[in-house]
Amino acid sequence: MAAKPPSSMEKEQIFGMAEKEMEYRVELFNKLTHTCFNKCIEKRYKESELNMGENSCIDRCVSKYWQVTNLVGQLLGSGQQQV
Repeated sequence: MAAKPPSSMEKEQIFGMAEKEMEYRVELFNKLTHTCFNKCIEKRYKESELNMGENSCIDRCVSKYWQVTNLVGQLLGSGQQQV
């Protein structure tokens, strides 16, 4: 049995959801970049490349940021299921 193609209204909803998801991802990336840059990079640039300490700090910062983001997402998801 073949599935019927989505209607134009369903397509609009799908594209709207995809657009919101993309906006969320871009905002998340921008916040992550801003937060980790401010935390890990010295205000006075000494070199054009990141030093080992800055690289390590950024790695840890990004890792923690994703862990917290995933945890919050799980908590929000479980909260919505209880409603």
